[in-house]
Amino acid sequence: MEHPLILRPAPRAPQPGSVPLSLYVHVPWCLRKCPYCDFNSHPAPGGGSSIPEDPYLDALRADLEDSLPRIWGRTVHSVFLGGGTPSLLSAAGVARLLSDIRARLPLAPDCEVTLEANPGTFEAERFRGFRDAGVNRLSLGIQSFDDARLRALGRVHGADEARHAAREALAIFSNVNLDLMSALPGQDLEGALADVRAAIALAPAHLSVYSLTLEPGTPFHRQPPAGLPDEETVEAIDAALGAELRGGGFEQYEVSAWAQPGRRCRHNLNYWTFGDYLGIGAGAHGKLTLEGGTIVREERHRAPSVYLEHARRGEFVTARRAPPPEELAFEYALCAFRLAEGFAPSHFERRTGLPFARLETGLARARARGLVEETALLVRASERGRRFLSDLQEQFLAT
Repeated sequence: MEHPLILRPAPRAPQPGSVPLSLYVHVPWCLRKCPYCDFNSHPAPGGGSSIPEDPYLDALRADLEDSLPRIWGRTVHSVFLGGGTPSLLSAAGVARLLSDIRARLPLAPDCEVTLEANPGTFEAERFRGFRDAGVNRLSLGIQSFDDARLRALGRVHGADEARHAAREALAIFSNVNLDLMSALPGQDLEGALADVRAAIALAPAHLSVYSLTLEPGTPFHRQPPAGLPDEETVEAIDAALGAELRGGGFEQYEVSAWAQPGRRCRHNLNYWTFGDYLGIGAGAHGKLTLEGGTIVREERHRAPSVYLEHARRGEFVTARRAPPPEELAFEYALCAFRLAEGFAPSHFERRTGLPFARLETGLARARARGLVEETALLVRASERGRRFLSDLQEQFLAT
């Protein structure tokens, strides 16, 4: 049905105090760069044994201090240590980092503090140290429980390591996410189901399930691996995995995110609901609402050596800009249509300061293709829109 336009007062510019704030900390090193990865990650010196931990922690502290005037007085509701592989840091290093953050920012009493980890870096004693330092949520990059699939992905761990790390993590942390990938080279429907069933049997709080995509600039994009499933098989895998996850007690709240009731990831939800986030560290991005309602995007220097060099001079942000209204509307749609529950027109107005009519051209295009469902109070992707999410999001370009 066509969305009924409701007469409402002109929206006000969003104010910092009305927008939730998260903190993202980027740790840019990995044991080895995976051929499908397009994140800002770099092979660690010495195979991970000699990353410049202390200089990098010094730089992160200075980066945070440089950012304080733009977020002064605001409470942080979630902290996410991402990468790269943050679990390459020592437990003492994570404790120092979180102590530096607490000394400079007010954290909510129930602040969610997530650390990403690779099974190839798992040591139970060190991970207990992460927990004792204040990490209360672990995100473990399993990807698959099949040795052949892990080799095809270029992962540094094997299936036995994945199972051991998952069991140990669940014994240490009460809130664990397992990352899985599907539509892998040589993977059929039964193989994908076996991975998801193994993950469900471990009973984590959260599962992230992504289809492998060949991102521009990656080795897999330049030379696709052999044995990738065809589009029909990928659709069958997605449908079967969804049914298996729902049967296992997980609810899908975002296109790739499944959670036990009450265990949704607050940090990622803040992204999808167009909240604010300060990003510090090499290549980190941020979105902040400033006094007066201006929304700005920030980006740090990408290469770790360049970031560290500029940090010594007190220079962190390499780009800062205020997106024009048409970009803000598109960015909101890019995020919000990922959510299973969709969004309210009033929420769009509160978070962007723009009238909902800004989305009308894109909605008209999406309606014509059957990509959206609408009521007077809610807009969300239709079943077809969820299947062709990129097509749906593209309808809102330049609207």
